[in-house]
Amino acid sequence: MSPERKLGTKNCRVSQEIDEPVLAPRARKDPFQYSTLNPHMEYPMSTTRPRPSLLAVVAAGIAISLPNLANAQAQHQHEQKDAAPQRAHETHEVTLAALPATSTLATLEDLVGKTAFDFTLTDTEGNKHTLSDSLNAGKIVVLEWFNPTCPYVVSHYTKSSTMNDLVAKYGDDNVVWLAINSGSDRTGDSTLNETTRKKWNMAHPILLDPTGAVGLAYGSKNTPTMVVIAADGTIAYGGGIDNNGSFSKPDPTNYVEIAIDALLAGSHVETGFAKPYGCAVKYSRK
Repeated sequence: MSPERKLGTKNCRVSQEIDEPVLAPRARKDPFQYSTLNPHMEYPMSTTRPRPSLLAVVAAGIAISLPNLANAQAQHQHEQKDAAPQRAHETHEVTLAALPATSTLATLEDLVGKTAFDFTLTDTEGNKHTLSDSLNAGKIVVLEWFNPTCPYVVSHYTKSSTMNDLVAKYGDDNVVWLAINSGSDRTGDSTLNETTRKKWNMAHPILLDPTGAVGLAYGSKNTPTMVVIAADGTIAYGGGIDNNGSFSKPDPTNYVEIAIDALLAGSHVETGFAKPYGCAVKYSRK
């Protein structure tokens, strides 16, 4: 083919650089001249094999890498999904904080996310309960500040059965539920509390805290004040049992139930604190 061709009224010369001698089409089987992809399509006759551009090389590399990357991401998601959550019944040893020596009321909201205080209290039947024993057994522990004469407590046991329903839901396999009476007046009397426990069909014990040391350490101002302690000894939730202090909501949000479910599933407790409501705890005056 002549390097000269006529365009309009002007002649122009097209120069063509080649890397190798030109061969006759019949003597050279140029894959670009005789395409095996589409025999009916004409390809430009060229004796120079086109070199891939940098963009084409990068695109090819991405095309090869994408499937591997997708497989790696899928494997990672699979491993996260199948990862066994931290179950409450797994036995392990925890280290807890000692009860403060002072008689100052702590701020419950500030305690969330921190290590719980260890304690040993006696219940209305004369049995001793040590917090670290339950946690070492891999249990989640719920502390419920209790007063048998407080109208809010009475309503949760006789009107809505809030506490007893949760105790029955989780049982003793994963969760230990402890009611604590830190009152120093007659409401802290052992006989009164034991009588009330039987009357209300409480399956969990009522621990007596006559000095108020445990209640003060955990910042309990009201009954019922609730504290949920994870199996690793961390205070995961503190505050009211729900958002229904007026008892007017037909479907209240139970923060304790949500916290327990999250811990059993190995998930983060979204609401760590909610304002408690109820009767004031009457601590001993020293």
